[in-house]
Amino acid sequence: MPPALAVPLFLASLVVTLVAARLFARRLDRLGIRFRLPEALIGLLAALAADGPEIASALFALITGAHAVSVGVLVGSNVFNLAAMVGVTGLIVGEVRLARSALLLEGSIAVAVTLIGAGVLLRWLSPAVAAGLAACTVIPYLSVVIGGVELVTRLRGENRLVRGIAGALAQRPRSELPPVSSPDPTHYLLALIVLDVVVIIAGSAGMVQAAISLGHRWHISSAILGMLILAPLTSLPNAATALRLGLAGRGAALVGETFNSNTINLLLGVIVPALFVTFAALSTTARIELAWLVAATFACLLLLMRPRGIRRPGAAFLVLLYLGFVAVQLISG
Repeated sequence: MPPALAVPLFLASLVVTLVAARLFARRLDRLGIRFRLPEALIGLLAALAADGPEIASALFALITGAHAVSVGVLVGSNVFNLAAMVGVTGLIVGEVRLARSALLLEGSIAVAVTLIGAGVLLRWLSPAVAAGLAACTVIPYLSVVIGGVELVTRLRGENRLVRGIAGALAQRPRSELPPVSSPDPTHYLLALIVLDVVVIIAGSAGMVQAAISLGHRWHISSAILGMLILAPLTSLPNAATALRLGLAGRGAALVGETFNSNTINLLLGVIVPALFVTFAALSTTARIELAWLVAATFACLLLLMRPRGIRRPGAAFLVLLYLGFVAVQLISG
């Protein structure tokens, strides 16, 4: 594909994908507010919506045989998410905090799936074992989030930890939208959400195809193409949604979206595809970057566990971690 065609295709696909992802996230958020869903579930839905470009791009690259690009998008996006969604939001807003019970609910799943995904990419875990471990981790989490307060309190209502989780699940979002006299019907919003998904997939396919073509022509390595170009660009919907949640003081939804985004990326982009496709062996640099992701995930979790959550110094540290990640990639690439 000549650059005269690839460059406009890349830019047009990027704009279309980001706009569709933004609309997708807003419509899901409206449905969550309309049905008074808890913040934990709102965070999960927001992550699913904003992750569309990342997942679609990674899967399309994997299908076309560009394994390094696919892994680069996923690993790069996850490191970028921690820095942009929590770090940058913390720098702008001043703090990101949530109840420790909610953090335990979200953070433990993110750490577990990150370690499982790393085990698959490093070939320390077989795909079947990794899928089983992921199912044992994610299914109880989904049951708790979807089942809500009633399910948690029914299990063991007198336990202090359970009461804390139930309290986290009981949090409800405040509508950021002005009241309207004739809101869109639910079935209309659902139809538009389906259309958004189709546009996200089509836009991501065009963006990846154009990026791979330009990378080959301009001699850009697959790792840099995935981690430093496609990863941050496809993660912009996540960053924008996180900042919106942070400015609204919705720390539980923000952190939930961040950790859930990373969980979804590894679950749908690595663990499930590994059952059908054998990922290429990672280079030494890719192994270092994967270890960087694990370290950044633990660092974010530990900073959030502080009594006042992440303040500006901690947020700056997360941003510096990402800049170090970029430096390693540029030096090695």
